[in-house]
Amino acid sequence: MKTQPNILLIYTGGTIGMIKDFETGALRNFNFDELLNHIPELKLLDCNITTTSFPEPIDSSNMNPKYWVDIATIIEENYDEIDGFVVLHGSDTMSYTASALSFMLENLGKPVVFTGSQLPIGDLRTDAKENLITSIQIASLREKGVPKIAEVCLYFEYKLYRGNRTTKINAEHFEAFESPNYPDLVQSGLHLVVNNEALYKPNRRKKLKVHKTMESNILLVKIFPGIDESTIRYLFDYPEMKGLVLETYGAGNVTTEEWFINSLKNVIKRRVPVINVTQCTGGSVNMGLYETSTALKKMGVISAKDSTTEAALAKLMYLLGENVSPNSFKTIFETSLRGEMQ
Repeated sequence: MKTQPNILLIYTGGTIGMIKDFETGALRNFNFDELLNHIPELKLLDCNITTTSFPEPIDSSNMNPKYWVDIATIIEENYDEIDGFVVLHGSDTMSYTASALSFMLENLGKPVVFTGSQLPIGDLRTDAKENLITSIQIASLREKGVPKIAEVCLYFEYKLYRGNRTTKINAEHFEAFESPNYPDLVQSGLHLVVNNEALYKPNRRKKLKVHKTMESNILLVKIFPGIDESTIRYLFDYPEMKGLVLETYGAGNVTTEEWFINSLKNVIKRRVPVINVTQCTGGSVNMGLYETSTALKKMGVISAKDSTTEAALAKLMYLLGENVSPNSFKTIFETSLRGEMQ
């Protein structure tokens, strides 16, 4: 007899879990145990749905590594009984959290689908119902008795993406996310069309390993025309800095001003890893392609290749938390660990 998959909804906060008080017009969180009352269509799904919620749901602007650990712990504690997880999360930092969880959940063999909405669940024109219902359907997909999807992903407006390949591109449209350098995993239309070639292939013989130490004492600096010497020296001299991410131009280019190059060399002398990620929406870092990135390559700056900024930050926090030795840090960072780069 075919058993129904067990799906756990994890509500962290965000617009999707809010309803409007029609007397005051204010938004408030609703009790997720009452979910079926708000979306009776969930009863039609071929799965068993249970829910859990953060004790105090948060706005995703307040998301941080402590809450990432909370999400990872919920997944860890329910992993044996649950076939798929759907994490409801505010859209503003969803790509950061999805990227972080992809690294924290090593040997993941089940789907962890992040979703949310641009309009509250109680709004007449809400996108919350479609996003939630389809996310649950995707988390329920099975093939030969095992989950079809086995990675951290993000579903929004008819498309499922690899979580650590996404970035939020729009604050007003329903199509809020994009995966600039990697194809969609699933497209939702009349049918769910799965891109089998794009799916992450896990080693199902290995046991789930959950990593809970993320180093947040890092710095993200976006390079811009006219960036100031005194500002750079002040930032780069921060003694507690454990890692540095540079958002550079184009294929990984920066100013060749001597003061900038020297400041960067001093950071690397302190054995602080420096990550080069492009500030372009799509494309890849290719240091040495132009003269303006040759110096970075020579001094040992690490390439994030075609990673998003969100994935580069999360990966840096993860590897620093794992105490990866400075000698092997570059090699490991420039290797795809969870399908986050090519």
